[in-house]
Amino acid sequence: MTTGTQDRGRITARVSVSVQETLETAAGMIGSTVNQFIVQSALREAERIIEQERVIRLSAREAEGLFAALENPLPPNKQLRAALDDYTARRNDQTGAIDWRPRSKRV
Repeated sequence: MTTGTQDRGRITARVSVSVQETLETAAGMIGSTVNQFIVQSALREAERIIEQERVIRLSAREAEGLFAALENPLPPNKQLRAALDDYTARRNDQTGAIDWRPRSKRV
């Protein structure tokens, strides 16, 4: 049986009286409830932060450097070759699975 309503979470916050009054004033100025104002403001800020953290912004010079490195990668170093050898040794060519059991530490 469906109720036709969405599941909702609840967020509560304790704030000083002056913060509450400021929020009430701002919400009243745009004709919304304090709850609507807080949710809309918090959601806008959350979306801004997510966008900021997901997008890599480069200057033209930085982008040119990145593309040059991608087009002309350095040869693999000793650690990368060792990692590839380790991966190859652990890989099961029949299933494509990798044996991830920890190995004893080298002393």
